[in-house]
Amino acid sequence: MRICIIGGTGHIGQPLTRMLVEAGHEVSVLSSGRTAVPGDQPWPQVRLIRHRYGAAGWTEAIGALRPEAVIDILQGDTPGLYAALRGQCQQFVVCGSLWMFGLPCRVPTPEETQAPCLFDGYATRYRQMLETRDRAAADGIAFTAIMPPNICGPGKVPLEASGGRDPEVHRAHRRGAPVILPEPGNVLIGPCDAEDVARGFFLAVQRREAAAGHVFNVGSAHALTAVQFVETYAAIYGSRIPIEWVSWQRFETEVMPDVGAHWHFRANMCPDITTIRQRLGYEPAYTPEQSLERAVRWMVDTGVL
Repeated sequence: MRICIIGGTGHIGQPLTRMLVEAGHEVSVLSSGRTAVPGDQPWPQVRLIRHRYGAAGWTEAIGALRPEAVIDILQGDTPGLYAALRGQCQQFVVCGSLWMFGLPCRVPTPEETQAPCLFDGYATRYRQMLETRDRAAADGIAFTAIMPPNICGPGKVPLEASGGRDPEVHRAHRRGAPVILPEPGNVLIGPCDAEDVARGFFLAVQRREAAAGHVFNVGSAHALTAVQFVETYAAIYGSRIPIEWVSWQRFETEVMPDVGAHWHFRANMCPDITTIRQRLGYEPAYTPEQSLERAVRWMVDTGVL
């Protein structure tokens, strides 16, 4: 099958590209060129198109490839891309986020709206995603969305206990510097390895009919409490990381006022992956602990840490 991946050189795209090529697919990757392309296998077999997402002529560049399936990991203009490729491809797969569902009221969280999404960019993309799913169903095109929680593993600095992805905070974790958490510390955090996210996209392409029309969560088989999250880093770094407890009100107003940071310690990120397991045979290869360890090892190996 001819498959085009938008964002195929990123931390999700690289393992996905490898999976698809090894399965015998003809893979093209649309990339802005900001991320270096690996020189090892399977990249010599991949057709690389240098083009910035959203730039003039980008849909024509993809259309010239005559792809049977388009995978949009960046998901920045779902309606525009769909309109341009409508009638030219048979399958359209996009990447969303568990955050799009809003503050979870059910844990594990199913693939449905829980509450209004507080993040404008995610809210817009989620609305466009659902509208495009309906259009694709009417047009007979297989549309699928993959919804990961916090993405982890090699290729990206992992979430740390300050709600960001700062190597300096990781150095503090390694030194055993105290962290501040809102009591009681039982909110769930769900690091998911990028390779396991890629596996969701891969299975959607391999089993197109079973995936058509569905929004699928992907993730690890379990999540970590905030306390376990800190304890996992302590074990990885061989340090003792003391926890200082504060009320939620103080945490969100004084300690971590940015909602994009403190959301990790408010919203339970524990996706229900039952649907993709049953329909596509999805099974994550890594636990959250293993994904965090793989990410830290990548930071050390590449000199980030």
